[in-house]
Amino acid sequence: MSGPLKGLKIIELTSVVLGPWAAQILADMGAEVIKVEAPFGDSNRQLGASRNPNMAALYLSNNRNKRSLVLDLKQSSARDALLAIVKDCDVFLHNNRPQVMTKLKLEYNDIKSVNENIIYCGTYGYSKDGPYGEKGALDDSIQAASGIAALNELVLGEPRYLPTVVADKTTAITVVYSILAALFHRERAGSGQEIEVPMFETMVSFVMAEHIWGEIFEPPLGKAGYTRLMSHHRKPYKTKDGYIAVLPYMNNHWKTFCEKAERQDLIEDDRFKNLSSRVENIDDTYSETGKILATKTTQEWLDIFTDTKVPVIVVNSLDDLFTDPHLEAVGFWQDFDHPTEGKLKMPGFPVKFSETPATIRKHAPNFGEHSLEILAEAGIDEETIKQMIESKATSVFD
Repeated sequence: MSGPLKGLKIIELTSVVLGPWAAQILADMGAEVIKVEAPFGDSNRQLGASRNPNMAALYLSNNRNKRSLVLDLKQSSARDALLAIVKDCDVFLHNNRPQVMTKLKLEYNDIKSVNENIIYCGTYGYSKDGPYGEKGALDDSIQAASGIAALNELVLGEPRYLPTVVADKTTAITVVYSILAALFHRERAGSGQEIEVPMFETMVSFVMAEHIWGEIFEPPLGKAGYTRLMSHHRKPYKTKDGYIAVLPYMNNHWKTFCEKAERQDLIEDDRFKNLSSRVENIDDTYSETGKILATKTTQEWLDIFTDTKVPVIVVNSLDDLFTDPHLEAVGFWQDFDHPTEGKLKMPGFPVKFSETPATIRKHAPNFGEHSLEILAEAGIDEETIKQMIESKATSVFD
């Protein structure tokens, strides 16, 4: 079986995590993805554990199901080759600043001139129409600009970045659904279009989905910030022998929690009588919940809440995830044999399609592994390819 995007052809000029992960998601769902790399390669090829040069962990985890083509786009022969490949592509994806694409003469109109139905997606730090449009950006700077670092200050006492590239990955998911929406429009209307997915605006939208709070009204009925999430008590609860995540959030959850904990008095307490009052008095809510959970072991609480609807789960470490019984039961972790890197463990695709399942079909490619075949498929003759190799407009893996 093939994924739901079988037959879709994407050319990707991206590096780091945002663009590569977005393209990998599309590739997992069946799209053919050509990864175009500059002569120095994707920087992630050098980051993390590795067995061989240019094949480090961070690259391997974001570039499966792709083919690799090396092009020095500063050379006219490489640019001409790219345009030849674009002619039968459906999507052109890049994460360069707009000014770079202007200099390379690879803006939307340049690509559209050889493929008028192309979906052209640029994803970068800030919309090119604003005063930040020429700024470079990475995940940390966008976490700072979008308010995420400041949210951590309210809890930790100083601005802190989340220990995950949340801006890159959230924007990557936005890239995926934006491209799919544009493809759907093309199916109905027959026309391609340009898409801009800026990280800053994407992450402000992400943060303000809940944190706009009282500022949604004009004039405001309160400050921005969802109070429940900003309490310093909001964290896994300490038990007698470890930690546990318990969330008696809804009214029925709270009632069950208090009954199971033999604290029925809290059900009628004015501070906790409904969801609104519990959020209004969130520090007290978390504090009382924490005092209760500290009286038993983690397993005792898991057993107590097993047959209830109260959300409760263990606190996994990163290492615990590899042996989590649920992930094992659903076959989430997949082993894959790479021709040069040996056996690899990879997270599977999280979405299940009943008719067109996503699959891992190709290994993350070595640098320039498919340069020759991709250029030949685009109709570029052997002599031109030879000259490109000699001038280093392209390079091949050997």
